[in-house]
Amino acid sequence: MFGATVAAALLAYAVFLPQSIDLHAQESMSASADETQLSEAGVMAVDNHWSIAELTGDMDYLNKMLLPEYRSVNTDGTAHSKAAIVAGAAKRKGTDIAKAKLEFATYQKEHPFGSAVVIHGNTAIVSFYDPALGPQNGVKSSDVFVYIDGQWHAIYSQHTGVHG
Repeated sequence: MFGATVAAALLAYAVFLPQSIDLHAQESMSASADETQLSEAGVMAVDNHWSIAELTGDMDYLNKMLLPEYRSVNTDGTAHSKAAIVAGAAKRKGTDIAKAKLEFATYQKEHPFGSAVVIHGNTAIVSFYDPALGPQNGVKSSDVFVYIDGQWHAIYSQHTGVHG
């Protein structure tokens, strides 16, 4: 999810730990792209869905999308497992999806970021960066996905100390 420090209301529960918050996509929350596409649009659709799944406590989606070996590494070097991420999201189970989408959109507006996607074979790296610093100097976080059996699955996330 994203490396920016988050304002209390939305972001106290946006992900497992405030330091490991990872906004998963800047695009709208509409289901415009097919998550099964082996493409930038497909992996970004999964990243979008991931954010909303964490905000609403959609443990079924997270359990399917996150690979068993998934790790999220905070800016302090602390690694969190798939189980920890799912447990953090479980605390938000039942959160209204419309409310989550509105809060996510509000956060995106208040904390702009750019995104870049690189796909090589069945692997994608999605990076989020401070637009003022650019994708070479302002990376806030990166997510690594693997395309398996027609679905994108996250295997690793890394967060930095860059704040926008």
